[in-house]
Amino acid sequence: MKKWEIKEIVNKCLKEKRLCRAYFNYHREYWYLVPLMVNDKLFLSAEEDDFIIDGYSIRRFRDMKKAEIKNDLCCDILLKENIITSIITPNIDISNWETIFRSLNALDVNIIVEKESLDEKCQFVIGRIEKIFKHFSYVRHFDADGIWQDEPYKIPYNEITSITFNSRYAEFFSKYVNGSYPKK
Repeated sequence: MKKWEIKEIVNKCLKEKRLCRAYFNYHREYWYLVPLMVNDKLFLSAEEDDFIIDGYSIRRFRDMKKAEIKNDLCCDILLKENIITSIITPNIDISNWETIFRSLNALDVNIIVEKESLDEKCQFVIGRIEKIFKHFSYVRHFDADGIWQDEPYKIPYNEITSITFNSRYAEFFSKYVNGSYPKK
């Protein structure tokens, strides 16, 4: 699909509060997203999974290879159950990655930052934003045992494929992180 076609479908889903089936270069499967904000390069969406809104993600258009408007009984159920209409759009400035990090920092939530790929090693960081710069940010992350790492992880913006926040994974894991968050 051409990028302008993808953007047209995503914008239609945004305007009509519809579910979008999105295919990305770095996944073999598709995602169900409800677009909430769009600009020329980035978009913010709520992620839908089996009639549950599972947090928000910010992704790049350049990684999207195909988009479709989902139109079936599941969509009717989502509407009748007020699942899509009850989504609250978070106050995030999606102008660029720096403004996104600043907005997320103001929300004071743990985030997941990913560099996804089919061919290369993927990177996954979960934690709190520590420092924000023009071309990169530092995130203090915790490991799979819930232990805060001593040093923050430097995240160059040009490597980010997605940022997720308020997801079940991040929320539940964050409740059980070992000890308190290290001082900045």
